[in-house]
Amino acid sequence: MLASGLIALVLGAVAGEPERRTWTVDGVAREALVCVPAEARARAAPAVFVFHGYGGDARGIAGYLPIHTLWPEAIVVYMQGLPIAGKVAGVERNGAGWQNVPGDQGDRDLKFFDAVLDSLRSEYKVDEMHVYATGHSNGGGFAYLLWAMRPYAFDAFAPCAAVPLQPSRLKPKPVLHVAGQKDGIVKFVWQEKALEGLRKLNTCEAVGRPWGTNATLYASSVGAPVVALIHPGGHELPPEAPQAIVKFFKARALLAPTK
Repeated sequence: MLASGLIALVLGAVAGEPERRTWTVDGVAREALVCVPAEARARAAPAVFVFHGYGGDARGIAGYLPIHTLWPEAIVVYMQGLPIAGKVAGVERNGAGWQNVPGDQGDRDLKFFDAVLDSLRSEYKVDEMHVYATGHSNGGGFAYLLWAMRPYAFDAFAPCAAVPLQPSRLKPKPVLHVAGQKDGIVKFVWQEKALEGLRKLNTCEAVGRPWGTNATLYASSVGAPVVALIHPGGHELPPEAPQAIVKFFKARALLAPTK
């Protein structure tokens, strides 16, 4: 760990705040903010990986999607992306973000995920049956890429304001998807089509039932329900999203005993 990382780690330990940690992946220093419950060394704890949007950072998404405050019993990892060239609303930018497809950027972000998960497994009792991923925008897209490329590592996903770019690689998995009807960046019609494909993939019932604010649950005959949280806003996350995501993951974690 870098010296600056050690200082931040000590400072971050106060009042349950996320701790900054570093890993070296292919010679590059990578960072994440990590919250670990005290009991995770003694008994299995679920784990949630959270990915910020393009141009964002780990600290920002920890405030935007504060999973660690809503589910303190879980290990929560807010991953930090690296600079990547791209366009947002037609404007060229070079903000921090995540690879979009397999092989992009030398798979640096898939390798980063692998390194962090391996590290957590070596230090704590990670509940292998209950590992989850969520993210917003580009981070939601990376959650979909993890579903495509690392499906064995996860129990369920909760991408927000994103679409899967590798839909043919997806295998049935429980998913909660958050979409804004006025999204001007990831068009709502694209997300509607993605949700239609996910319901078909997961062999869901045609008619859903209410599941909290703005959310509909579609039961699955293969144990992979789809929850569509459709809000009237744009690309931003609605206020109900963090609670809904934690509710969804917690419900999954209660289905089977931990190891």
